[in-house]
Amino acid sequence: MNTDSTERRDFLKGAMAAGLMVLFTEEELLAAGIGRRAPIDGPPVKIGLIGAGAWGKEILSTLSRLPMAEVRFLSDPYEPAMKKGLEIAPRAATAVDYRKLLEASDVEAVIIATPTHKHKEIALAALQAGKHVYCEAPLANTIEDARAIAVAAQATKVKFQGGLQGRSNAIYGHILQFVRSGVLGTRAQIVAQWNRKQSWRRPAPTAERERELNWRLNRQVSVGLAGEIGLHQFDLASWYLKALPISVQGLGSILNWNDGRDVPDTIHTVLEYPNNVRMIHTSTLVSSFSDAFTVFEGSDSSLMLRENRGWMVKEADSPLLGWEVYAKKETIHNETGICMVADATKLLEQGKEPGKDGALEPTQTPLSLAMQNFIRSIRENEPPVCGPIEAWQATVIGIKAHEAVMSGGQVALPKSLFDLK
Repeated sequence: MNTDSTERRDFLKGAMAAGLMVLFTEEELLAAGIGRRAPIDGPPVKIGLIGAGAWGKEILSTLSRLPMAEVRFLSDPYEPAMKKGLEIAPRAATAVDYRKLLEASDVEAVIIATPTHKHKEIALAALQAGKHVYCEAPLANTIEDARAIAVAAQATKVKFQGGLQGRSNAIYGHILQFVRSGVLGTRAQIVAQWNRKQSWRRPAPTAERERELNWRLNRQVSVGLAGEIGLHQFDLASWYLKALPISVQGLGSILNWNDGRDVPDTIHTVLEYPNNVRMIHTSTLVSSFSDAFTVFEGSDSSLMLRENRGWMVKEADSPLLGWEVYAKKETIHNETGICMVADATKLLEQGKEPGKDGALEPTQTPLSLAMQNFIRSIRENEPPVCGPIEAWQATVIGIKAHEAVMSGGQVALPKSLFDLK
């Protein structure tokens, strides 16, 4: 064994880890899911879920695997949906009217997973009832309703967390360190996409139920691909850049699903951030090619993120940091990407090499981590990883991006637009 080489490698890896850590406060590291976390103290949080549709059932399945969560109540105006929810949470009480759930003294926290345009009434009532609230993103389908929720959440002592799961994503939190350390060099642009070959239309036994289920296809209440899906990637860009966009341009068309909808199935948006950094975002329901990703491009390197994987692609003339020569590498398009491993610090402590020992993907989903972060904020009185301000700002960007898509033009995003006063 070459002892000198081994010591140098260990030194470089340790120095890089230490160098990155000093860029952040302990609070920032913990919020990004990077620092050491002890088990959550206290009894399980008693939870009520409002909205037992497809996503609501995904939330129930996630909660069922968390010992620190106990689902006590389900509410949905569509009783067949509640019955399916009871298959996952058989001990939960049920009510068609969500207000019955809010009256339950044994419900501490509420998760709102209803259609976006129904969030405001429920969120305000839940906060008024003194319940902790996890509200799916976007907060609402209008600026006015989203502002009302955020203002009410700020004014209360209960915990409020927005459903921007990226804020809890272990990969995103890990790569945030590298972005803030300056490995990109001069920031050039952000390129992102979200593609699915699906209509968004869901069948139902009655015409009334079909209208309710397909609210995303109705421009009267929907904020489309930009507001419902794109805002998660928009928020990632704002988080990494520590900035808010100043304008957004958009285009949209109905190209494939000509079924009576009036919301585009394909969109293109360009968000302009300060210092001439632009984010180019595309999304379509016509093709599933290449799925979803976000790429931060810079003069020294680029960082490509998918939900469960991340890679760094370095420029040939970029400075050598030292640690990257030992990292696992994979082919990304026609480039060689350095695998970014979310549990790198833990692996180093175990004497293993990140990317070579252990799995490359996080062991927990962003949704599971988001639920755990919400529960921890309640039990340990910590700030939520995505509080009302962050959720409000992302919602504003999503709504305005959808507005640009529908108008086919440019929409200014002045700083005053993000003011909650």
